[in-house]
Amino acid sequence: MHAADLHLDTPFEGVGQVDERIAARLRDASLDAFDALVELTLAREAAFLVLAGDVYDGPERGLRAQLRFEQGVRRLAAAGIRTFVTHGNHDPVLTGWQLDTAWPPEVHVFGPDEVAAVPVEREGELLAVVLGVSYAQVAETRNLAKLFRRTDADAPHVGVLHANVGGNGEHAPYAPCSVDDLRVAGMEYWALGHVHQRTVVLDGEAGGPWALYPGNLQGRSHKPSERAAKGASVVSVRGGVIGTPEHVVLDRARFVEVETVIGPDSTVGEVERALAAAGAQAVRDAAGRVVVLRARIRGVGPVSDALARDGALDELLSALRDGAGAGGDVVWTKLRDETLAAVADDGAAALLEETTVPDAELSADALATVVERRWSDALPDAEALGAAGRALAASLLRTDGS
Repeated sequence: MHAADLHLDTPFEGVGQVDERIAARLRDASLDAFDALVELTLAREAAFLVLAGDVYDGPERGLRAQLRFEQGVRRLAAAGIRTFVTHGNHDPVLTGWQLDTAWPPEVHVFGPDEVAAVPVEREGELLAVVLGVSYAQVAETRNLAKLFRRTDADAPHVGVLHANVGGNGEHAPYAPCSVDDLRVAGMEYWALGHVHQRTVVLDGEAGGPWALYPGNLQGRSHKPSERAAKGASVVSVRGGVIGTPEHVVLDRARFVEVETVIGPDSTVGEVERALAAAGAQAVRDAAGRVVVLRARIRGVGPVSDALARDGALDELLSALRDGAGAGGDVVWTKLRDETLAAVADDGAAALLEETTVPDAELSADALATVVERRWSDALPDAEALGAAGRALAASLLRTDGS
């Protein structure tokens, strides 16, 4: 079993004020997801569980998180299942407070100085060799992958590594390494951590190793890497060969972004109903989990003017919250207006068509407005920005009478 980035008892971002029942479920979500991981590990009768860094959310580990973690790994130990733990940049070994715990022999916490190799046996049979190393401090700059070396043991080797492989720009460049560093180390499987979006780095092609980020166990915000279903990977080994890992969803709260697109005939009522329907579908898809929703409204049409009125988005958000009803499993947090008013045929559009400024240059001026309106996490291309600039300029021309 392979999980990473548990961030136990982590606070959630961008949720705001919610009723106490949902607030309690959100506070417990990361801990409950860990409990679900323990249950899955027991149900699958796994030989061992690897946790590839950031078990805790910060150096000052909370007492509640540490006790819950200890209870879980002791349950696994009682069933004869081993747990291997590395610490990452959020919970480095040499900083912060930690319980003085005497771990059962089935639990191995890797140290920060060098890679250790630990054999896993069952009834006298060598099943695997697990290798790992922890961070000593937050900013680990060494290429830890180059410290891994295959042993002489005739069994699959599993490397547990919290690292930024290939320079992922969305995450801090801790323990940076290349994909080639993973290929040449002699591991059959790399249990990676640090990147919160599930990512297959190496797929075992042509007898090579697998390398996988399972993603974090519980999403924490509306960042793209935190959205969608979260969980852990179940890895099967037959005849010494690693099979395709199975992703199992274990999260207890889901961050979802929905959107609707206006047109020339759209009304505010239709916008509200479309968003409510999208939110209801997200709740159904989440199958009983808490859903934290935000929405984007895009497109071109006259209703853009109504949405731009002071307080309109707040009122629309309030209507969506009221429609969701008390005691539900959904939290509406934010609406983002990315709409444009239709350009009327009043001479403004024609005037703009006469400009000799190419879209690629016009986009530089439109970019500031786009960023200010926070249209999306990924900026549009030059052509789309140019069109946005023209429509915005036309709207301003009509407003001031120029």
